[in-house]
Formats: sequence, C-alpha cells, structure tokens
Amino acid sequence: MAARASGSAGPGLCPLLLPVLLLLLFLPGLAAGPAGMLQPRDTPSRERRELGGLWSFRADLSPGRDAGVAQRWYRRPLRQTGPVIDMPVPASFNDITQDRSLENYIGWVWYEKEVLLPPRWLQGDPAPRVVLRFGSAHYYSIVWVNGVQVVEHEGGHLPFEADISSVVQGSPGALCRITVALNNTLTPHTLPPGSIQYMTDKSRYPKNYFVQDIKFDFFNYAGIHRPVVLYTTPAAYIDDITVTTTSSDSVALVQYQVSVVGSTANSLSLSLRDQEGKVVATGDGPVGELKVLNPNLWWPYLMHENPGYLYSLEVKMQAQVGGALLEDVYTLPVGIRTVHVTSSQFLINGRPFYFHGVNKHEDADIRGKGLDWPLIVKDFNLLRWLGANSFRTSHYPYAEEIMDLCDAYGIVVIDESPGVGIKLPESFGNRSLQHHLAVMEELVRRDKNRPSVVMWSVANEPASELPPAAHYFKTVIAHTKALDPSRPVTFVTDANYALDRGAPYVDVICVNSYLSWYHDPGHLEVIPLQLTAQFENWYKTYQKPIIQSEYGADSVPGLHSDPPMMFSEEYQQAMLREYHAVFDKKRKEYVIGELIWNFADFMTNQGTTRVLGNKKGIFTRQRQPKAAAFVLRDRYWRIANESSCLPPVITSHSLFL
Repeated sequence: MAARASGSAGPGLCPLLLPVLLLLLFLPGLAAGPAGMLQPRDTPSRERRELGGLWSFRADLSPGRDAGVAQRWYRRPLRQTGPVIDMPVPASFNDITQDRSLENYIGWVWYEKEVLLPPRWLQGDPAPRVVLRFGSAHYYSIVWVNGVQVVEHEGGHLPFEADISSVVQGSPGALCRITVALNNTLTPHTLPPGSIQYMTDKSRYPKNYFVQDIKFDFFNYAGIHRPVVLYTTPAAYIDDITVTTTSSDSVALVQYQVSVVGSTANSLSLSLRDQEGKVVATGDGPVGELKVLNPNLWWPYLMHENPGYLYSLEVKMQAQVGGALLEDVYTLPVGIRTVHVTSSQFLINGRPFYFHGVNKHEDADIRGKGLDWPLIVKDFNLLRWLGANSFRTSHYPYAEEIMDLCDAYGIVVIDESPGVGIKLPESFGNRSLQHHLAVMEELVRRDKNRPSVVMWSVANEPASELPPAAHYFKTVIAHTKALDPSRPVTFVTDANYALDRGAPYVDVICVNSYLSWYHDPGHLEVIPLQLTAQFENWYKTYQKPIIQSEYGADSVPGLHSDPPMMFSEEYQQAMLREYHAVFDKKRKEYVIGELIWNFADFMTNQGTTRVLGNKKGIFTRQRQPKAAAFVLRDRYWRIANESSCLPPVITSHSLFL
C-alpha cells in the first residue's frame, strides 16, 4: 500500500497509507482468504441475517488521517472516540451529508454496528460456524469484531468474509460489535490505480493540501456499498461448488466439483431439480457429472420463449464431528449452456449470438454506488423495454444481486474486473500484476457458476501500447483462462490496432471509439469512413470477432438543435444512426456486438467538460429516456426479430414487463 507522493518535495511513503503499515506492526496476524465464496443463502442448515440500516460513522479528519489508528478506535465503541453520525449501509458516504469535505474525502473512515446474535448461533457441540461477510467495501478494509481483528481486504468491488465464531462465542450477552476502518486512497498499484498529488505551493494551497488523481471517468465513490451479512454453517460445511455444462439436442452433462471443510464427509449427495421441483438427475461424491435428458437450456433474452431457465442443484453433506452427525445443505442455481468463439462468431448453445446491449455503472443520486433494490429492478425493466440482451459490467464487478437477475432474466454479461485507468508505466510492474492476478481469482471464484457470464474482461482502456503491456496482459489472460477454461477472455481497448500489445492474447476484440466526439468533434460525416477502416484494420490484423464495446455522445436532456449540434439530443441520435449503418454492414461478416456508452448518465469528478457528470446516457441519471433511447429501442427489437427463433410478432411495442 506504500507509494511515493506525486508532486511532493521529496521521496517517501504516502502519509495516507502509513496507517496501514502501522496497523500491521501491532495487530494480530491477518486472516487468510477463504477457499470458497458461496453466496450466503438460507437453507435447512444455514441462516443469514442482513445488517443493513444505520451504522455509526466517523471520518478521520486529523491532518495525517491517522488519529483513528494511533488511538485504536476499534478497541471501544466508536461513539466514545468522538462525534459520530448516522450512515446508511449499503451506500456511498460521499453524497449523504451537506458536508463538502466528506463529498471528496480521501483517507480513513470508520463504521460501526452493534448487533445481538441469536443464542442458538452460539450453542451446540460443536456450535455452528458464524461468518461475517461484506458484499463489497471501497477500497481497503480492516474489520474488527469486539476489538479483535478478523479480516483485511484490498479491493472495492468483490466480497470478503471472516469466520468470527471464536470471537463471538465468549461475548457477554452474545454482543457483536463490528468495526470497519475503510480507506479509499488509490495508488499506482491498486485496481483501479490512482495517485495522491500534494500541492506544495504555499502561495496557492493550504498546508498539507492534496488531491486524489485518477485516470478513469467516473466518480470514485466510497463506503460499504453492498450488503453486510452474518450467516451460519455447521462446523463441517460445504465450502465451494464448481459447475460446468455441456449439451447436445437431447442430453446435457453437468460436471461438478464440491469441496468440504471441517471433516471428511461421510456422505455427499446431489440432486438437480427443474423449475417444477422434479428431480431430473442425481449424483454422489465430491466429483462427478449429472446426465440430464431433454434439457431446458439457458437462453439469452429474446433468443427463446423461455429465457434464463435455471435448475436448482441441491448439495447435501453429512459428516461426523466428534460425537455429532452434522448435515449441511446448499442449493445452487444452474443454467445449462455452452459458449464457443470462432474467427467471426460468438456461439451460445451452438447458435450465433449478437450482443445488442449497453454499458452501465452502479451509480445513482444520493446513494452513489450503494446497492438499491428499486433502482436495480427499474434498470432491468428498462433493459427489457429497450430490447437489450446484454451488458458489460463497466468498469468493475457488479453486485451479486444484479448478477442473480441476469441469470434469471437471460441477460448476457461480459464480466469486467476493476482494471480501469491502467495508464502509468509503474502500473504494469510486478506488484500491480500480482494484485491483478489475485483480483481475477476473486472474480472467477465468485461468478464462475453463472450462466449469464459468457466472457471475462480483464481491463478497460489500458495503455496497452506500452512495451510492458505485452507481458502484463499475456500473464493476466493466461491466468484467467487457467482459472476458467470454459469462457473466452478479453480486455477493452482504445489503442491503435497496429500498436496494441495485448490484443494478440484475447479471444474477442473489444474496441472503444468516439468518432465525431473526442475525434473530429461535430463532424458526423467522417464516421462511415473511419469506423469501416477501424473494423477492417482490426479484423485483417487479428482474424478475431469484434465487439464495438463503447460508442456514444453526450446529450443534455431537453437541449435541441436542428441541424444537430454537439450536446443536443438530436446530435446523439444522429451519431447513433451513423454508427448503426456501419454495424449493419459489418455484422454480416465479423462484428458480433454493439454496446452503447452509456445506459444512463452518471457522476464524475468535476471538470470543465463535465456538467454534473457524464451525459452520454440514453437515459438520465433518474432513468428517464432521452430521444436516443427510442432510436436504440427500435433497432434492438428489429435485430431481435431478425435473429430470434420466436414468432415474428415480437415488436418493440410488445408488453414483456
């Protein structure tokens, strides 16, 4: 976590990150990461309790941001350390208050929640295992329970957890005081990267003034962004399940691998049930395959009359621990589908699939990146209204709750790591590389069983023309393929086709371009020539299918101009139509998808080119359609009618919601 201070008077460790090193000097050993990361579920042997609501919150406003560390705030209730405020969880903390210093705060903040555990969680011989799990917290987290450190985690978009059984089982009155120290500082070696710039000109800036410099175009929201959950398992439990599927017209094979922790299982049985609850296949043992006759395949939205078909795989384990016979049960949704990439096609279940979708952000008024169920459901209703069959998790993994709905609704996902803004040469070094490999392990471990996830994306718009990018991306992509051989791997580029050093290693070329916006602004007439050349150059060089992974224009809602001028709704419409004309020619050859940037307007850092954020959404930040949304809707439904196996009565006016 140490970094040199960009813009400082001399070399040294970044003061904001010194507290991390100090913590390591006087705290107990850090808990190792779990082997498995099964999503917490209520089952006959497991209970879960969400800890959402109001938490106590305190930002460390001391000059060095280190008072909380030096005074060990975790050793007593946070309210005893000084003033605290209420903070909703899950939510970003930036926009909750009227405090301008909190909106752009960089450094340590502290959260705390006191809960009482049910007595049954602490009883028995052996007693149940009690686990504390965070869906995500941005960016660097250290967690204590009753003053005892239980876990440390780096990264803002993936879950982490700790077995806290030994800490809580001796607690008076089953009290569980959870304290979280959270630091949103980004360095050249984090994902995403960033740097702290110290302003040393005392004639222009106050003492110790600094800013966080980032190379990505969305606001660096921070906080506990996803649900915090306490859950239980038996002392011997199912730790991980891995599923892959193959299929033909009449038979499917579901290969599985189950790992158990705490004891050798006396018995391990599996039952696969269809949506009516009928058992269609059974198995036993930790490794094997289930044979399913006449399977219902998992199909994308608009490719089948019953998209997103999910079976339920029930795994049941019995194990002897001491004198007790313990049983653990876990149920995993399973979609049967295959993915295959040729030199010019992307095949799902052996049929050509064309990505007509969007890029998104986890972003909304007030709650920032905090998980919000009404917003999630609204977004999926808009996606289906639009006729979108896919999206990319730009530019970080999205919440498991969102991914669950993708599985259930048949929305295809390109699952992207937080590797955005990798621009500096030092961000391609071994330290950054090792962290990137660890992040891909966490991402694959979380999402490996999801049928909606058809491709991994390891980065977005890196400086892939730099010499070290070749080794860097060769290594990250090979590592990801070793973790999951069943899916293709890509990264999203905006580099010149002749200079990109990472492109040789991807399975699908994903290209971002903003013709007539960032390049030749205002000149729509250059799009046909330049976009055609873009596709032809990439395909001639690599002979791989291509997705236009970003394109678009800002439009201010209600701003109109005819003839179209930049920032008007008409210009956004006109740009889309120019791109679409070229897409229609090239999708007959090797272009396999188009993802608009962006689904909705979103917040960014303040700047002279950003008026309350990025306005490239086809919907406003409040999810109201701009004129471009109707252009895209008509197009996507037309494409769906051309390629669907459904009756041609589907129109953009059909009621699917």
